[in-house]
Amino acid sequence: MKAITYTKYGSPDVLQLKEVKKPEPKEDEILIRVRAAEATKADVEMRSFRFAVKWFWLPLRIAFGVTRPRRQVLGGYFSGEVESLGKNVTRFSVGDQVFGATALRLGAYGEYVALPESFAIAPKPANMTFAEAAAVPLGGLNALHFMRLAEIQTGETVLINGAGGSIGLHAVQIARSMGAKVTAVDSAHKESLLRQMGADHFIDYRQENFATMGRTYDVVFDMVAGSSYAACISILNPRGRYLSGNPRLSTMIRSVFTTRFTDKTAKFRFAGETTSDLLTLKEMIEDGRIKSIVDKIYPMEKASDAHRRVETEERVGAVVIAQ
Repeated sequence: MKAITYTKYGSPDVLQLKEVKKPEPKEDEILIRVRAAEATKADVEMRSFRFAVKWFWLPLRIAFGVTRPRRQVLGGYFSGEVESLGKNVTRFSVGDQVFGATALRLGAYGEYVALPESFAIAPKPANMTFAEAAAVPLGGLNALHFMRLAEIQTGETVLINGAGGSIGLHAVQIARSMGAKVTAVDSAHKESLLRQMGADHFIDYRQENFATMGRTYDVVFDMVAGSSYAACISILNPRGRYLSGNPRLSTMIRSVFTTRFTDKTAKFRFAGETTSDLLTLKEMIEDGRIKSIVDKIYPMEKASDAHRRVETEERVGAVVIAQ
């Protein structure tokens, strides 16, 4: 089968389209013909081994390969069709159209991937293309996790910093579906899309500092790794909740003291990826409450261009590699 591989860390040019051995499903696995995979910021960071959040650099380096990548096919989020089944599989049938996550196995940049049926895999939303469905799991699962963690009540105000990314775009929609009034913070060229997704207010971070505008919020969801923790806490209302999607070590430590010694709560719990949550997203998509936005679709042979597009931070929506 064809797969986008990399044998060393570096620029997008290290990605190469090669023939590799087609995986065979084990007894509890399904073999999926991948039709589309999202090219994520995590893929870019693993390819280059440069991370916005530094504290987990060493454990990841040990896990994924000290001198070169141990797993040479990237890709954590996909859509496709079930091609064959292990003998113990009961949840799926051959021909099922599915979407989901590969967890730390990666591999979705290949034409085929074999995964345990217990992984976060669910039937593809009926009203989505494969490319649109591949753009859901990363942003959708994380956004659903954090918006639930925020315990949003109808009428509350939510500020999302970094709202134009994959997670932020889904968070805007999910927060709105929970009855919140949403303020989105990102680059000016993303304003139109964010308002379409349901943002009530928009702040261009290059022109204004959301922390000095005199506005306060019930919830601040921060997806920007380098933002000021103190600034985010300062704009919370009494009993407000702060959630960090990219916590630095200092953020994790300070959040404990904020929660214990003030009337505000700070949380950084990482998202799990479950089939149950994926089915919730499928229902919300088919009901029209949320949707994914695809910025651009690249063929497999243009994977390096897809990574460059992600790196520019100019994308408006998800970058997808079609297979």
